[in-house]
Amino acid sequence: MKFLELGLNDILAEKCRSLNFTEPTPIQKKAIPIILEGEDLIGCAETGTGKTAAFLLPTIQKLLAEKKPGVRVLIVAPTRELASQIAEAYIELSTEKLLCVNLIGGANMKKQVNALRRGVRVVIGTPGRINDHIERGNLDLSTVETLVLDEADRMLDMGFLPQIRKILAKVPNKRQSLLFSATMSDSVKSLAYTVMQNPEVVEVSRQNRTARTVEQVAYKVATPSKTALLLHLLETNDFEKVLVFTRTKRAAERLAHILTAREIKTSEIHSDRTQSNRERALQDFRDGKIRVLVATDIASRGIDVDSVTHVINYDVPEPPEDYVHRVGRTGRAGKLGQAMTFVTPVEELAIKQIERLTQQKIERIELPEFNQTIASSDISKMFSKSGKPKNQQNQARGRSSKPSRRRASR
Repeated sequence: MKFLELGLNDILAEKCRSLNFTEPTPIQKKAIPIILEGEDLIGCAETGTGKTAAFLLPTIQKLLAEKKPGVRVLIVAPTRELASQIAEAYIELSTEKLLCVNLIGGANMKKQVNALRRGVRVVIGTPGRINDHIERGNLDLSTVETLVLDEADRMLDMGFLPQIRKILAKVPNKRQSLLFSATMSDSVKSLAYTVMQNPEVVEVSRQNRTARTVEQVAYKVATPSKTALLLHLLETNDFEKVLVFTRTKRAAERLAHILTAREIKTSEIHSDRTQSNRERALQDFRDGKIRVLVATDIASRGIDVDSVTHVINYDVPEPPEDYVHRVGRTGRAGKLGQAMTFVTPVEELAIKQIERLTQQKIERIELPEFNQTIASSDISKMFSKSGKPKNQQNQARGRSSKPSRRRASR
């Protein structure tokens, strides 16, 4: 099937061809015709399946067909990174100069105000900053025709429901509403049916399941040995582009410092970093300037990077739905990926909850040298000055113990 067959015009179909979008993804095949008809829609799909283009392409076509003043499209996303990526995709897909502004925290407020005063047709942003501009009288949403809530489940998890309600009170009741989500919890369904009129439901994968292109394993590890295990995996395997998730920003800072000291090119993303630093870290990761990006869950939905080869859950995520979003950063667009989770004895219950949620068994791997309780002060003794575990000094670089080597070769 081609994009023309979905109802897109020649101009947008040609734009897709120029960007090497040769075949619509399943979510695009199902969603684009419905959106072009003006119907409300709930879209549930695995991450990395083309959801952004699924709502941007028909929205752009409708903007081109009838040019009117005022803000006509409002797209709300949970994180700065995701909002910025949607804005970049919008600019890339647009065929004419349809003015757009990205309203996110941490960015220059004055520049955003100036853009709004010049007049825009599309507003993309996070709930907090959008409401800031509404309250300051900078943003009028009375002309909005299309409202998009992207990653709705994540917005609810992050406590944005009050902010979303404030935004809903400012947009017209007569509008098209589109809601996209990787998972479909009861709270998301409640929100959807509160703000929508007889929405069409599009689901292209089983809810709360990870992509079939992601191989999942769990390493049983003693809590003090987590860092030693991470170094072992990174230094004895040729992992190309690795995303490491921690539960706290302090852990992310600590790991980034340790990995950098071990001459592993690393950067970090968490809430204490400025917006410019976060954007620079993401770009360096995309460009291959750094091998490892350490992040908290602020990045589990907001990182759109091609060819992430490995996701490592340094900490088991809570709630279990976050596992789906973290793992969804790899194995995208049909490419193979691998997800590794470090599971301590106290986290075994959490990993079992993830298995129940995804209805998928995660294979356990045990490396004895990392699955015994050792004092934190003794961890450094496991490593030689050359930077390799002592029991690995006689192995060539790129080799590991049998279980790890077998996994890395896939």
